[in-house]
Amino acid sequence: MTDETGAVPPTGEPRPLDCGLKGLCPRCGAPDLFAGWIRFADRCRACGLDISAFNVGDGPAAFLTLILGTIVTIGAIALELSVTPPWWVHVLIWTPLTLGGVLLSLRVAKGWLLALEYKNSAAEGRLRK
Repeated sequence: MTDETGAVPPTGEPRPLDCGLKGLCPRCGAPDLFAGWIRFADRCRACGLDISAFNVGDGPAAFLTLILGTIVTIGAIALELSVTPPWWVHVLIWTPLTLGGVLLSLRVAKGWLLALEYKNSAAEGRLRK
């Protein structure tokens, strides 16, 4: 049995967090949500879901900036107050930690938010006329 696009109908939707962690399509669970490290595919090859119709925008980057920024700031302040290292020690510790944290978690955050947008049928706000 196929739908109007000729694709096999979905068998079950994965959890939104699994979509982010494993790169799963939010409709059918096929592992083809991403076409690159953080770039979404245009369409799911298994079920035909138009992934390009979703827009997570800058939400994942904003969340990560706030969350990772808070963690790094607290860590840097705690290190400074307890050990008082030279400034270059902070650079050696916090720069790679921040970059690694963003690069590793941005893909997860983007996939998770796209899956939540799909699950909740989120769309742009419109004013009634």
